[in-house]
Amino acid sequence: MPHTRRRSLLATYGIWVALAVVLVALPYVLNSGLAISTMCLMGIMIIFSLSYNMLLGQTGLLSFGHAVFFGLGGFLTAHAMNMVRATGAPLPLEVFPIVGGLTGLVFGVIFGAVATRRAGTAFAMITLGIGELVASSSLILRSAFGGEEGISVDRTRVLQLFGISFGPQVQVYFLIAAWVFVSMAAMYALTRTPFGRICNAVRDNPVRAAFIGYNTTTVRFLSFSMAGLFAGVAGGLAALNFEIVTSSAMGAAQSGTVVLMAYIGGVGNFAGPIIGAILVTYLQVMLSDVTGAWQLYFGLLFIGIVMFVPDGIAGLVARQQPVLVSGRLHEVLPRYLMALLPGLLALAGLSMLIEMTYQLTVNAPEGPAMSFLYVPFDASSPLPWLIAAAMLAVGLWLFLKAGRLALEAYGDAVEAARGNAR
Repeated sequence: MPHTRRRSLLATYGIWVALAVVLVALPYVLNSGLAISTMCLMGIMIIFSLSYNMLLGQTGLLSFGHAVFFGLGGFLTAHAMNMVRATGAPLPLEVFPIVGGLTGLVFGVIFGAVATRRAGTAFAMITLGIGELVASSSLILRSAFGGEEGISVDRTRVLQLFGISFGPQVQVYFLIAAWVFVSMAAMYALTRTPFGRICNAVRDNPVRAAFIGYNTTTVRFLSFSMAGLFAGVAGGLAALNFEIVTSSAMGAAQSGTVVLMAYIGGVGNFAGPIIGAILVTYLQVMLSDVTGAWQLYFGLLFIGIVMFVPDGIAGLVARQQPVLVSGRLHEVLPRYLMALLPGLLALAGLSMLIEMTYQLTVNAPEGPAMSFLYVPFDASSPLPWLIAAAMLAVGLWLFLKAGRLALEAYGDAVEAARGNAR
């Protein structure tokens, strides 16, 4: 085995070992109830967003109905748990996410047989229609989906292995973490197989892939089915975590959330959906307690990423490799910081404008008195509006000037890295 290949394999194994250590250590470092509950939700969303990346990032299929498999996996898992509790069947909680995965796979095969006959915009519209069809059916078929109340379960009323009841949330965290590790490893391994490479070929140039003998419809169908499997696993874990599944689990909002996660993190990189899932989940939990306009911030973040960083946060980080290779990090980093500070000033000004608008419209019954960054003021006064507008304008102007300098420093680092490569 060549030395470089051996080093690459060792680095890959090292990353997975480090990931396992981090997953085990996290609840001991962040041991509050809120932190553990948030990490459970992050783990579920990591699997869900990675399953979506199998469609969008690996095969180039933009789906607007991916939450269907998440929700159906959760509902079938809930029904299976209630059936096991009623019959006394000796099945432990640890295996129930498999029910969700098989459900996602079955419905992935059924819906994929229809949706994957077309690609591009037609595929997106078909998945949107499937998503709306299933979501609306969940409110009509009350015996299967429980109507607006959903289906409730009790995760402590099944077979307990080694005395683990899964009553404490930390025990649920370790179950989710184990499934996160297994699912991530399986999806990563899938990207390294010949099938994963064919998916990339269909994504990049379906005409050429078909010309050399690959059936692009079959490739899309298999990718769609596998994505449904892992989305179902995530849905099953969500059923265990929340002990309830409702129709919102497979609605348009849930499908939109996974699109946000994938694009914000970066669909062209395996780590991208992971970053996006962690960031979006954290913002959902934290921002919703800080401001009522948190969904507006999500929209602005999504627009900004798509317009200015189309390859996402992971792509932005990956593009810094030439800076490290050229050894010019000490030159580029100060320029980045010079651009960051006015960017934060502009962001503060924009946030202040949004919060004042929200206070005077949605929160109008509470009056114009409010606070921003712990500073109280009257939103109906013109002075705060002038200050916020000035912060936004000055911050943007300084950001654009500092950004040009940062881009110049980055370009010099890229040229130096190319020179070293020669």
